[in-house]
Amino acid sequence: MSEQGKETTRPGRGDALLLVDVQNDFLPGGSLAVPGGDAVITPLNHCIEQFTRAGLPVIATRDWHPPQHCSFREQGGPWPPHCIAGTPGAACAADLHLPPDAVVVDKATAADRDAYSGFEGTELAARLREAGVRCLFVGGLATDYCVLNTVHDALKNGFAVMLLRDAIRAVDVQPGDGDRAIAEMQALGARLVDSNRL
Repeated sequence: MSEQGKETTRPGRGDALLLVDVQNDFLPGGSLAVPGGDAVITPLNHCIEQFTRAGLPVIATRDWHPPQHCSFREQGGPWPPHCIAGTPGAACAADLHLPPDAVVVDKATAADRDAYSGFEGTELAARLREAGVRCLFVGGLATDYCVLNTVHDALKNGFAVMLLRDAIRAVDVQPGDGDRAIAEMQALGARLVDSNRL
């Protein structure tokens, strides 16, 4: 998709890698662990290497919640406390090889507002446009929540999306939620690609 008229998944000018919420609290042992969440790290590191080598942008979103965030059960939300700003659980996975110039976008930073999408309440869309980005390669956690909502908003904002199918994992609160989310993203216009095709 990088070159006009050519069917390719090799990243090039106008492409960026978007890593969604690859944070300790969403990994095994974390307070809101996604089953198999750590399996996204190896394919994402491969993608990071490809994008870094090509001099292309790498962006990471992260939940960065205040201690009394509305999504927490104590405040009537659906989730246990997770990704509290400044805590080890909110840090990006240590094994994720983020380059020094990676852009980190914090979301859901207000106590009274949740944000599953990396675009909601952030300057992500403006920063991408300013960088000349037209297509996002997206992976991370979790397929059926923050990945789904981020992809939805990316497409709504006019960006093409390549969904890294081997670099996403679902919470699956209801069995099949992850598969349904992938089908929904495809229906909206996202294209599936494997990291080893980059």
